[in-house]
Amino acid sequence: MMKCLRVYATPDGESHFDEVDIPTAPKAVAPDVAPFDMSTQYAASNIRFTRIPAGTRPVGWHTVPERVLTVRLDGSVEYETSDGDVRQVSAGRFVLFEDTHGRGHVSRHSGEAQTILWITLPEGLDLPLGQEAGPPPYSSSS
Repeated sequence: MMKCLRVYATPDGESHFDEVDIPTAPKAVAPDVAPFDMSTQYAASNIRFTRIPAGTRPVGWHTVPERVLTVRLDGSVEYETSDGDVRQVSAGRFVLFEDTHGRGHVSRHSGEAQTILWITLPEGLDLPLGQEAGPPPYSSSS
């Protein structure tokens, strides 16, 4: 099982953090190599390679235009949700953003340049590839 930090908005427009459990199972990928823990496949419609320049100022309250999984390759950031919760995200971590409406979140980038992959996930992480879509959840643990 892997965990993914999630930023989501409730119907009243307030944003919150949550963690999404991503089920994994051992899968052989090559002879004579220990199995890798792999998740099922999730539908992705786009990927962007993003470089945030060194010295970027904090980005005030904003939402994302669509569900997006960000994978931080280097650098770090601090996110704040409208309920006042703050989380640090370092290189190697990934975050699912689903706050497409409401107040959004604040991003405070570290001083160094950062490289991030933005992967558009139309169904987020709650619908593995091949399953029928339903309405998005607002929280899995609230």
